[in-house]
Amino acid sequence: MERLFSYGTLQLERVQRETFGRLLEGAPDALVGFRRDMVEITDPDVLAKSGERFHPIVSRSGDEADRVEGTVFLVTLDELAAADAYEVADCERVEAALASGLRAWVYIARR
Repeated sequence: MERLFSYGTLQLERVQRETFGRLLEGAPDALVGFRRDMVEITDPDVLAKSGERFHPIVSRSGDEADRVEGTVFLVTLDELAAADAYEVADCERVEAALASGLRAWVYIARR
């Protein structure tokens, strides 16, 4: 199993059902050293699943005081691939440290 941290629409029940075919179990956590912004979504599939035109997106701030709250989920490799397909081209998946001390995959603004 892989850890996947979500601060946005992957936490929504309808997005999880559409993307993974099930509801994910997760725990609250936070991404440290990142700040949250918004990105406009134009991908019709993502718009249909989320129902939201603007999604949160994070980028490294370099300030350890910056935190982005969210949820860490355990997912299979196939589910991680499904999350990759769901995320828009503005994002890239990286591994990052969480406030809990765990490391997880997270989608951040593409550099």
